[in-house]
Amino acid sequence: MRSENPLLEMRGIVKRFPGVLALDRVDLEVRSGEILGLVGENGAGKSTLMKILCGAVPRDEGIIRIEGQEAVIRSPQDAHALGIRMVHQEFNLVPKLSVAENILLGRLGGRWRVDWSQVRAEAAAVLERLNMPLDVTAPVGTLSIAQQQMVEIAKALSARAVLLILDEPSATLTDHELETLFRVLKGLREQGLGIIYISHRLEELFAIAQRVTVMRDGRTVATRNMTEITRDEIIRLMVGRELAEEFPRLPRSAGAVKLSAANITRRGVFSNVSLSLRAGEIVGLTGLVGSGRTEVARALFGADRLDAGTIEVKGKRAYFRSPRLAIDAGMGFLTEDRKRQGLVLGMSIRENITLARLKALGPFGLIFPAREKLVANQMVQKLSIKTPSSEQYARNLSGGNQQKVVLAKWLFTGCDILIFDEPTRGIDVGAKAEIYRIINELAADGAAVLVISSELPEIIGLCDRVLVMHEGKLQGELNPPDITQEAIMRLATGTGLSAAV
Repeated sequence: MRSENPLLEMRGIVKRFPGVLALDRVDLEVRSGEILGLVGENGAGKSTLMKILCGAVPRDEGIIRIEGQEAVIRSPQDAHALGIRMVHQEFNLVPKLSVAENILLGRLGGRWRVDWSQVRAEAAAVLERLNMPLDVTAPVGTLSIAQQQMVEIAKALSARAVLLILDEPSATLTDHELETLFRVLKGLREQGLGIIYISHRLEELFAIAQRVTVMRDGRTVATRNMTEITRDEIIRLMVGRELAEEFPRLPRSAGAVKLSAANITRRGVFSNVSLSLRAGEIVGLTGLVGSGRTEVARALFGADRLDAGTIEVKGKRAYFRSPRLAIDAGMGFLTEDRKRQGLVLGMSIRENITLARLKALGPFGLIFPAREKLVANQMVQKLSIKTPSSEQYARNLSGGNQQKVVLAKWLFTGCDILIFDEPTRGIDVGAKAEIYRIINELAADGAAVLVISSELPEIIGLCDRVLVMHEGKLQGELNPPDITQEAIMRLATGTGLSAAV
């Protein structure tokens, strides 16, 4: 029989950092057998609140109760002892160890000797509880991202978790993998676990959550039943205003071809892909995970070699043996993984913005600090990057502002051919609208833009034409009014073929 008390109560939580009130009397409640959605713009305070709950950061004020009993959480060990476990976006697994070893890591038992048969049996029992058949002897590094996520969940369950926190769990999952995750979470909910589900993808909350708590500017602004709230209401609560148009569109028309590729091929990855990008045009490139979308972009940018085919930039044959040559030709590439490939997190905003064009900051390899600071401050203002100073480290920015810094870096190079790979992954709806506005402004100013995205509403709302890939081949091209989710999915799954191929 479940307790009448909530599984978790956080009341009046306050957290101050130097010069910042990060959390201002925040309340949060989770019930046993419930999935609670937790949403808010980047910087709303979600991460800080979860760090307090997990013992990584101490609270300054407020009370935490677990099943009605006040809880003292001063460390992650305290949180674990209370049954609180978090599955982070970046998994905490040891790739070379087996599934079983990862699940019971730190609890393998035996002072002098480990009973490996018992370890494997316990790991298999937990996976069976998840209805997730995995080889417990397989190294975790050989598993898919979705399978690794299940190992993380199994690790939490093996430690007798009663409250599970999932941070952006769907960021790298396919639709099929997401369905599997939802099935597992619903099963855990029925077993009485409390689950906090943090996501920027609001449609997922309506599929999985019973209630949603919305945070804004370090405060709790509302907690509602999912049956009593709409997507637009959640957005309004998150951003504190109405988003008049999610996909703003500025007047523009397609001009001259700025980049074209004819029958480009990278053996074993993609073959005979032909496309063109025109000035003033936003072209979408989509397909299922593994279709070759990103690999085509990398080849266009000179990051991967081509085995066949030709590329022309502004009417001239181009041979890009490195990204530097593509940059010199006026191209910019905002990669899918901005933290690892787009930014140097330990550098300042100023240093990141100017990194790709240092020669513009002074002669003979010299950097004039005043000129660099002026450029950085101009870009911060132009792109409305929220920061107290251009000297702020990139790692301290929200996801949306990090993406703007990457964009500022490419704009400083003067590029007019831009490739965006998953431009809004991990970014809240308010910041998404800003990124969409900037992309539209770039196209309206004459840039040629290629947008790669897994989010079909983004592709449909943003792009003038859509190219769809399937298993390394360009399956078709869609033009208005034929750009629909159904038409895209037919091409992406290889069940349809556009006449425009």
